[in-house]
Amino acid sequence: MIVGSILKEKQSNTVTTTVADQSVGDAAKLLNSKRIGALLVVDDKSAIVGIISERDIARGLALHGGKVEAMTVRDLMTSDVLVCSPEDPLEKLMGVMTNNRIRHLPVLDKGKLAGMITIGDVVKARLEEAAMQVDQLRDYVMAGR
Repeated sequence: MIVGSILKEKQSNTVTTTVADQSVGDAAKLLNSKRIGALLVVDDKSAIVGIISERDIARGLALHGGKVEAMTVRDLMTSDVLVCSPEDPLEKLMGVMTNNRIRHLPVLDKGKLAGMITIGDVVKARLEEAAMQVDQLRDYVMAGR
C-alpha cells in the first residue's frame, strides 16, 4: 500500500495550519478544538516552515512552566520537517516514523501540500492489509480442500 491510497480513504485531507508568530496558548486551543495532535507551521506563501505537536507543547511546559502559553509557536516548533509523497510505500513511512519518533508526516505532491499522514492512519492501513491477507489465505486453504 502507498501513501496516496491512505489519503484517498481519509474523510478529509484538510491540514490545519498555524503561523510561527501565533502564541503557543492559541495553538494549543486550536489543537484541542480540532481534536488533532499537530499543526503545520506555514509562512505567508503557505510554505512549510515547521510543525508543532502536543508533545512539543508538553516539553515546553516542562521546561518553561506557565510561561509557555505566551511563547510563540516559533519557540517550540520543529523546523526540520520530514515529509513524504503519495508514491511512498507504507513500509517506508513506518520506518521514518519509528526511527524519528514522530507521529505526523505532511504529504507533498509535486511540492504542494496534499495532506497529513498520522501514525493512526498507518496502523489502520496496516491492520486492513493484514486482515485482507488473512482472508486471502483462508480462501486459498478452503479452496484446496
